[in-house]
Amino acid sequence: QAPLVEAGGGLVQTGGSLRLSCVVSGRTFSALGWFRRPPGKDREYVAAISWSNGLQYYADSVKGRFAVSRDKVKNTVYLQMSSLKPEDTALYYCNVQTNWGQGTQVTVSS
Repeated sequence: QAPLVEAGGGLVQTGGSLRLSCVVSGRTFSALGWFRRPPGKDREYVAAISWSNGLQYYADSVKGRFAVSRDKVKNTVYLQMSSLKPEDTALYYCNVQTNWGQGTQVTVSS
């Protein structure tokens, strides 16, 4: 079983919303991060959350539009994305320590 599995990507129009999920299995961890790789660009940081106290951190580019949360019972971290823009188009990954998920594609049409 893969340690990190993302889901929830898709195609959405500008201004729309999506919720990504990342299920974490087989490990304990202190924090989980979300990253993305836009087409033709390097991977970039999006957001992170502390597993213990739920403290959240955001890149300036998504602050006020994205919200990260966790469900300790389901061992899942969510990334709620709202007011999506074409520049949010990317492959989104979750990360715990040195482990990465396979990614889930988010495409925002203009």
